[in-house]
Amino acid sequence: QGLFLSSSVPGDPDRTMQSMVAAAEILRRRHHFQGYIHLKVLPGASRAAVEAAAAVADRISVNLEAPSAPRLRALAPDKDWAGDLRERVGWLGEMVASGRFRARSHTTQFVVGAAGESDSEIIRCVAACYADERLSRAYYSAYQPPDRDALPGPRGDVLTREHRLYQADWLLRKYGFSVEEIPLDTQGNLDLGRDPKQAWAERHPELFPVEVNEADYAMLLRVPGIGPKTLERLKSRVTVGEGDAKRF
Repeated sequence: QGLFLSSSVPGDPDRTMQSMVAAAEILRRRHHFQGYIHLKVLPGASRAAVEAAAAVADRISVNLEAPSAPRLRALAPDKDWAGDLRERVGWLGEMVASGRFRARSHTTQFVVGAAGESDSEIIRCVAACYADERLSRAYYSAYQPPDRDALPGPRGDVLTREHRLYQADWLLRKYGFSVEEIPLDTQGNLDLGRDPKQAWAERHPELFPVEVNEADYAMLLRVPGIGPKTLERLKSRVTVGEGDAKRF
């Protein structure tokens, strides 16, 4: 049904990108495959190579891995965060927005806990990509080193941290929260023991309870436990005039 294709970078990134694109073109042209293809853009690939990938794939992506150049140096000192990676995220956004390519979305990924970064650093970086580059979504991968002395150790339960970052990401993408509204501690990190939406609500008791018949859609989405699907079911059953409104 679909293909995800990536590669290491053995030498010239454009030559490797050409091989990846050629594989996709064989599927498209020789075998008439019209299913989903996701191609990974390699660090340092030229714009022409990236455009060739966007022409044949449904989704393209480049992994930032870290939220800034100093953090990336702790992971991969040979990579240029601004030049090899962040600039290409911008290219992907331009290509997707233009509508001239087959690719209709682009994504990125962060390694969580490998370089001593705070959650705030990751959240602010990804929010900028959503706002400026039309990023479709970000993925987060908990760092679990085979050698725990090789890099800075993860903060607490890194798998829970990964989960909390996904929850915070949903608040940004789906629930209308701004970066400043994501609840962080004084070190810029999410509470590992609490859903960030619940943590936000607990910081704003003045907004609750919420009367379901009077609150607008955006406010109801901020009630812990209510998402878009739950809200649609709720609004179909509760209408003004049915007596006391349910309060959250």
